[in-house]
Amino acid sequence: MTYWQALLLAIVEGITEFLPVSSTGHMIIAAQLVGVAVTPFSKLFLVVIQFGAILSVLAVYWKRFFQSIDFYLKLLVAFIPIVVAGLLLKKYVDALLESVTTVAVMLLLGGIVLVFIDRLFPQESPQQGGHPVTTPSFKEAFIIGLFQCIALVPGVSRSAATIIGGLSQKLTRRAAAEFAFFLAMPTMGAATAKDLYDYYKELHAQGTSLGQLFSGQEVGLLVLGNVVAFVVALLAIRLFVGFVTKYGFRAFGIYRIIVGGLLLLLLGLHVNLQLV
Repeated sequence: MTYWQALLLAIVEGITEFLPVSSTGHMIIAAQLVGVAVTPFSKLFLVVIQFGAILSVLAVYWKRFFQSIDFYLKLLVAFIPIVVAGLLLKKYVDALLESVTTVAVMLLLGGIVLVFIDRLFPQESPQQGGHPVTTPSFKEAFIIGLFQCIALVPGVSRSAATIIGGLSQKLTRRAAAEFAFFLAMPTMGAATAKDLYDYYKELHAQGTSLGQLFSGQEVGLLVLGNVVAFVVALLAIRLFVGFVTKYGFRAFGIYRIIVGGLLLLLLGLHVNLQLV
């Protein structure tokens, strides 16, 4: 992997990680376009640069992390379902990760859902008698966590699944999006830690010591990827919250349908696509 490839992939990661468009699907296209070889390090890179995106949430909402202990307990309650589901369904999830067709189909289906989601969960103003929830209860947090489990299927989009879960509990669009961002921190943090451990375990079995885990260039690529993902995600979060609060999710649904359709077209033309 070159620094140029790492830069482009980090930009794609930063833009798509918190938007309801599926970062996995976009990574497939981006990796193919820039010619990234499928190696253990390239796979790890795409997971580890999520750490930079996580830090962007902390930077934007740092004041919110000085709330009561209930804030953290609700995140824990919402986080538990995907931990349990991930452990129970790991074999099936790993198999789906090899299927580009699954990603394309889920992008398409998820897009259709987002096109109509604003009608299913309209945002009523107080003047219209609506009193949307801005902070989930423990029960609502758990239900949102169940929705996040759907994102174990590649192409679903963790952000989209979690936001829809929040809307189903009558959260405002802003509150649903923000809770999805907060929940991303333990979820993506755990995924990053697990992949780092698996990468170390695999190389350690081959006789590689901890100090030899990454070459100097690989360390540079990881630093660049995380810094760029952080900056781009910072901008994406700010723009997304304002856009979705005002306009809803229809535009993202249409975009997903186009991307999913494009992937299916490429597959139909027998273009070689691989999950990185």
